[in-house]
Amino acid sequence: MSDLGADVNYHKFHPQSENNICSRGINTVGIIRAPRGDGKEAIVLVTPYNSSKIDLAEASSLAIAYSVFSLLTRVTWLAKDIIWLAADSRYGEYAPVSAWLRDYHTPVFGGFEKLGSEICYESNAHHRLKESPITERNISDDFRRAGTMAAALVIKVSGRNKEADDTLSIYAEASNGQMPNLDLINIVNSLAVHRQGLLVKVEKFLSLLDSKYLRIVGEVFESVGYIARSLNPQWKFGISAADYMEGAATLASSLYYQALGIPTGPHGAFRDYQVDAITLEISPKALLNNKVRQTEFLQRGGQLIEGVIRSVNNLLEKFHQSFFLYLLTSPSKFVSVGVYMIAFALLVAPLPIVAASLYSDANKKHRTSPFPKSADDEHRNILQSWKWLYAAKQVFIIHCLGVFFYFSNQMPDWISKIVTWIILGSPIIYAYAAQSQKREWCILKSMTISAAFIGLCLMSVINFATAEIGALLLVPMCLVAHPLRLDLGARSLKAFTRVACNLVLGFIGFPPAAFFVLKGAFEGFESVNISDFWNWIACLCAWNSATYLYICMVHLPCWALCIWILLHPC
Repeated sequence: MSDLGADVNYHKFHPQSENNICSRGINTVGIIRAPRGDGKEAIVLVTPYNSSKIDLAEASSLAIAYSVFSLLTRVTWLAKDIIWLAADSRYGEYAPVSAWLRDYHTPVFGGFEKLGSEICYESNAHHRLKESPITERNISDDFRRAGTMAAALVIKVSGRNKEADDTLSIYAEASNGQMPNLDLINIVNSLAVHRQGLLVKVEKFLSLLDSKYLRIVGEVFESVGYIARSLNPQWKFGISAADYMEGAATLASSLYYQALGIPTGPHGAFRDYQVDAITLEISPKALLNNKVRQTEFLQRGGQLIEGVIRSVNNLLEKFHQSFFLYLLTSPSKFVSVGVYMIAFALLVAPLPIVAASLYSDANKKHRTSPFPKSADDEHRNILQSWKWLYAAKQVFIIHCLGVFFYFSNQMPDWISKIVTWIILGSPIIYAYAAQSQKREWCILKSMTISAAFIGLCLMSVINFATAEIGALLLVPMCLVAHPLRLDLGARSLKAFTRVACNLVLGFIGFPPAAFFVLKGAFEGFESVNISDFWNWIACLCAWNSATYLYICMVHLPCWALCIWILLHPC
């Protein structure tokens, strides 16, 4: 980098590690100052590599970035600074990028040798960098910066693919369902397909492509489209069964990874600073074992990155015209927020209506007379109108338990166990058990439905994909919940059908059961392991995923309340 005339500096960081506190990584950062710019904006290129043992794929990604970087040092049209971050990925690909961004936006005063010297002084000698006298003059110990980041590209090269041509995989999901501006994906897709002839792919659930049910649905839509075109050629809403299955598998994958709340690559660190970023993973169709194939591959990859940089360089402002909230169905097709919000609104719309209806019916049953004849009747009506407070108190206590479970991972084990036993054994939970037997269960169901409605609406603002999947599980369970004792006593077909639905929904609504059912449906039940759920929860907690917040504070309390309603001693 320094030989090309760029400003170069080394960035030391300490990855978060419980086993080895003194572990240290070193990023290499090169900056090209734009000849036509004012230094207020920059474009970032990131190439993760393992500095201790580099392989051919990482060497190829570094070669692509170096070829583009060397070209950009000689051009005169550059209006934005170029930052090349060679990220030391010995401790993971996300940690070095996140550490560099944190220091980039939060200046640390002090020299290169002082950075982290108090924490890990002995490792300075091991990581001391040796440079030749010629290049040493161009390398600074100070942390160098450019302007505000307009966009970022993470460049990776993977092994050989099974396709007939070189492929480009795009990863865009960041933390808690955040997505880059859709225009950035459109630019990459357009240049890759029409300029470089690459096969562009996005993540999809491959197991859905073999689903017979999904194929039948796709064939139905294909037949409907064929009939519509035969009636009017201008009706072009038909879709082939293969395209329908491909789009459904991609849509399910996009919804899942957004709901998961865990970044699908190091680009996720940029979205925390409101920078549009994606990871581009290029896979060659054949092994890079000869110079001709290597040159062709590097040329196609370099021209693609150059085209994206030229497009972003020509922007007069940041990406803002296109969508930030969307679900991908293919590299060039998507479902916008204005479309998928309709499905969520239709799911949660019955909740407040049913809650109000249950509360109104319960008040009518216990009201002695709309026109009280005596003071006792009036006093009794007033007490009955406030009886919802008992149910609200139960709902509040159960949700407080959810709040405790959410913060229990930050407490020592012995403290969390003691508090758990105190709360579960506290008489406050059972203080109104005798009174609840005398009261109508529908008041409790009304309060539960109201809490579920509020929780789902709030979660839709934080992470819509989580709220969408949660509504699919929670809304039917809350609406169908009915005391089993009443249904079993009725002995009718409708009552037994409702009992069966309640048992099935109650089982699937339990988070571990839902996890195992979905994992078995997509990957096969032979791959299901009991420890997988706890590893999944630990991963969500480590990444501060909003899905973990939803499970603890919304879904699990509402599930417990629905089970309470099912077992209610009417």
